Amino acid sequence: MTHADLSANRFDAGTFAPDPRPASRPAMLAAQTRLELILLLRNGEQLLLTMFIPITLLVGLTLLPFGELGDTRVDKIVPAVMMVAVMSTAFTGQAIAVGFDRRYGALKRLGATALPRWGVIAGKSAAVLIVVVLQAVVLGLIGVALGWRPDAVGLLLGAVVIALGTFTFATMGLLLGGTLKAEIVLALANILWFVMLGIASIVFASDDLPAAVDVAARLIPSGALAVTLEDAMHTGADWFGLIVLTVWGAVCAALGVRYFRFH
Repeated sequence: MTHADLSANRFDAGTFAPDPRPASRPAMLAAQTRLELILLLRNGEQLLLTMFIPITLLVGLTLLPFGELGDTRVDKIVPAVMMVAVMSTAFTGQAIAVGFDRRYGALKRLGATALPRWGVIAGKSAAVLIVVVLQAVVLGLIGVALGWRPDAVGLLLGAVVIALGTFTFATMGLLLGGTLKAEIVLALANILWFVMLGIASIVFASDDLPAAVDVAARLIPSGALAVTLEDAMHTGADWFGLIVLTVWGAVCAALGVRYFRFH
């Protein structure tokens, strides 16, 4: 018997059922996104980060006389709170969730399936993006009720910036959660959240920063997102901030795909 005879399929297609095979890549990505979205929305800590804290900040900073933010305080506060919401959901919450999924073996089991590493990262990022869209809609409606009146162009540019910022912070969170131990991720993610929030507050609350300090702050993702989002909704595109967010996102995505570990 020749090699060709041995390698030939001896049975007609459909002879045996079921006929297991990996799903298509779009189907795998859709299933993973749906799973991640359900897990995000079920998690009480995630809801605290994604909804209650940003809403409290938005209402409190708008109605209470903190700082000198001009006559239309809400115009500056809405973009700032959206930045906090994106950072909380895409970075801190994502990093901690991934870190503990690895610790408890959930990702190890997922890694034994046909889903590739990039599919895990893409599914988690897509779920985060959906949650951020819901956040933006809710915060935007509350902002409108408080007197926020953006124009159509500003909303469109703002949506693009929020999507890019979500991608950047999601890749950062996945890189952190997918490479370090859960306890280290928990501490480091919270520390970095406060540091980046402080940096964003500097560029948000001060209009007369020295040029060197302003550039240095805007080289950090939170500072870049804060300025870029505010400019998008009021004056136009901030190309420097867009480039900074794109570079951070591309580098973290490449490192995440390369070094992300399931266990």
